[in-house]
Amino acid sequence: MAQFTLPKNSKITKGQHTDASGDGKNTKTFKVYRWNPDDEANPRLDSYKINLDDCGPMVLDALLHIKNTVDSTLTLRRSCREGICGSCAMNIDGTNTLACTKSIEECSENVKVTPLPHMPVVKDLVPDLNHVYAQYTSIEPWLKTDSPAPDRERLQSAEDANILNGDDGHGPAGCILCFCCSTSCPSYWWNGDRFLGPAILLQAYRWIADSRDEFTGERLDALEDPFKLYRCHTIMNCTKTCPKGLNPALAIAEIKKQMVAKG
Repeated sequence: MAQFTLPKNSKITKGQHTDASGDGKNTKTFKVYRWNPDDEANPRLDSYKINLDDCGPMVLDALLHIKNTVDSTLTLRRSCREGICGSCAMNIDGTNTLACTKSIEECSENVKVTPLPHMPVVKDLVPDLNHVYAQYTSIEPWLKTDSPAPDRERLQSAEDANILNGDDGHGPAGCILCFCCSTSCPSYWWNGDRFLGPAILLQAYRWIADSRDEFTGERLDALEDPFKLYRCHTIMNCTKTCPKGLNPALAIAEIKKQMVAKG
């Protein structure tokens, strides 16, 4: 049987343990991925035991408590803290999600927190998103028209708007580009250099489905490629992990249906 192993300098080592819980009884330990590009040390998992009464109820609250009061060198991204910006996307207890909406109560006794998987790491919990942003740019995510601009906004019917927003608010327009879905997709792990991945294809469908856009045919032609679209094997990890409850797999299927209809 074939056996695979990480390169020596990529193997995660055991890090330091810090007990910052004081006399608290309501405690939990967070095992956090640490890596600094400025030294030659391997990545490690540092553990921090904290008093949950000293922080808010979400994993992001715990991480900020650790950074603010225990270890100021911990590096992470965050912004809105309300699940609408996608900045704090990371892997928590084995699932890609948003730290600001992940309740500590839902986590295991020892919460493992790592960056989004299968992406280069800038530092600690911060992944390098340059590649996925370049892929996002490639689909031209803006309204494209040939007709003259109206005096006011371009209108669409409630039915057409509902295609974007969804009956339950979980339509493709709800994507916040956190990339939890793409980084949970094995096809993207294997072919991320050419396969656009669930997040970008969901965004592509958002513009293909927009009744105000006049370049649907050109957008479909741009995706007609063995790798850009068709590396999707409907594994469904993307839909399962989306913290916003969206369905990237359905959007990809809709693109394929329109490809067939277009001929």
